[in-house]
Amino acid sequence: METKGGFLISRIKQMGTRIFDRMLAASGIDSFNGAQGRILYVLWQNDDISISRLSSQTSLANTTLTAMLDRMENIGLIVRKPDPKDRRNRLIALTEKAKSLQDDYTKISQKMNEIYYTGFTEAEIMQFESYLQRILNNLEER
Repeated sequence: METKGGFLISRIKQMGTRIFDRMLAASGIDSFNGAQGRILYVLWQNDDISISRLSSQTSLANTTLTAMLDRMENIGLIVRKPDPKDRRNRLIALTEKAKSLQDDYTKISQKMNEIYYTGFTEAEIMQFESYLQRILNNLEER
């Protein structure tokens, strides 16, 4: 049996990113792109976390993440601060500027979900997302 799951997921990601970035720009959010939004999304859920934890929650390599965080720090979205429990570590924290963008980002994300799931029933969405979670679990085991 020939399968195309990986290819389709890759295309969906590329097209979704382009559309999402256009939606951000149309809403006047030019402080960050969709990839940086993924980092912000994690930080909006768990502010003040280590780079290693952020890396595992975003699935971005530490080197990629470090470069993105540098850019985000330069434009005032995040700050790095000492970890009070371990002075060798730095924690990533949101600035007020980044916190102020959360509501707009959430609205755009919801619009994106509506695009993704046009024509799907609630049961189909739940089943599809359970399949995606299984695929992610399979990949994380490797």
